[in-house]
Amino acid sequence: MAKLVIQGGNRLEGTIPISGAKNSALAIIMAAALAHGESVLENVPQDTDVAIACQILEELGAKTFWDEEGRLHIRANGIRAYQAPYELVRRMRASFYIAGVLLARLGKAEVPLPGGCSLGSRPVDFHLKGFTAMGAEITIEYGCMKAEAAKLTGCKYYINRASVGTTVNMMLAASLAEGTTVLENAAKEPEIVDLAIYLNAMGAKIRGAGTEVIRIDGVQQLQGVEYDVIPDRIEAGTYLLAGAITGGDITVTNVEPEHLRSFLTKLGETGVVLEEGENSIRIYCPNGIQAVDVETAPHPGFPTDLQQPFLALMTLAEGTSVIRETIFDRFRFVDELRRMGADVKTERDTAIIRGVDKLMAAPIEAMDLRAGAALVLAALAAEGSSTISSVELIDRGYEFIEDKLSAVGAKIQRLED
Repeated sequence: MAKLVIQGGNRLEGTIPISGAKNSALAIIMAAALAHGESVLENVPQDTDVAIACQILEELGAKTFWDEEGRLHIRANGIRAYQAPYELVRRMRASFYIAGVLLARLGKAEVPLPGGCSLGSRPVDFHLKGFTAMGAEITIEYGCMKAEAAKLTGCKYYINRASVGTTVNMMLAASLAEGTTVLENAAKEPEIVDLAIYLNAMGAKIRGAGTEVIRIDGVQQLQGVEYDVIPDRIEAGTYLLAGAITGGDITVTNVEPEHLRSFLTKLGETGVVLEEGENSIRIYCPNGIQAVDVETAPHPGFPTDLQQPFLALMTLAEGTSVIRETIFDRFRFVDELRRMGADVKTERDTAIIRGVDKLMAAPIEAMDLRAGAALVLAALAAEGSSTISSVELIDRGYEFIEDKLSAVGAKIQRLED
């Protein structure tokens, strides 16, 4: 297992190019398996979750490869198998998207219940109820979902909690279903809009993505296309926070500022200066960091994936901040911050953070993907050398993290056990 060793206390300065959105790429890679012909995807991050998604498709009969220009090619004509491999599915939550793909393409799917980051209860019940509403017969046996449908048919389906995963899976399944599917209380994240644009480019008929109601008219066939994945708003937010927590001057490029509006609003309240360009954001900190309160919410609210990195910044803010997490259980990692001297108390879905003058380096462990990113931020600001273990969790969502941080002045290196 790899570790990151970070010598803290260095001001970061420079430009960081942002990779393609992991969460968007995963949905689009699975969607490519619905198409006849080849899809060519640009701006896809080469992180471990993307690698797992490609492996799943390969196991089912698709062909995937990267060309010399870093574009991902997917040829799904050979998909015949309907049993998704347990060893791959258990490693990543988004792997369950293959269920909607297989049902739509083959009328049959056997998919193990997924794994991924440990973030409390993230049930797939909403997905299963949606498939049932479209006419699939579903059973759960020994931790595996078995679904079958002679032909999926359109339906009206209300999505509890505006679940992103359920919205994605229903969009995939409905694109080749018979009739019209109406998704109410649909997720509105930019990644949902990106998926809809890609599916429509392949020949799907989807309206309303980015609103609470999405309408999908099923079509007979989808055709592979070339497509450019949107930038990763979570990666962009993380590196902006790296600039803030080190008192630095960082510009992130290849970014869509509007995708980060609620986050940027809260970040601006901390006293940092933000300068937005068409596809860039600069951050610098002339007067230190002020404590602010945050409550996560589905898009366009404050993103849960940036809550943990933002909490790391608040450990060094002037004053007391209150963070309420309304979506997942994401506070287990605060024990690692306490080891570094942070003053954080948690109760159920709320964390109270009293800013301290400094953090001290410590051996710490990434508990999940975004917690790992938060610990990287804390280590960048801490006095001394911190060692972060379980780096494979960070690699799931951050492409070349040590290279990007080193390029702006961080002293960070990866050690392989």
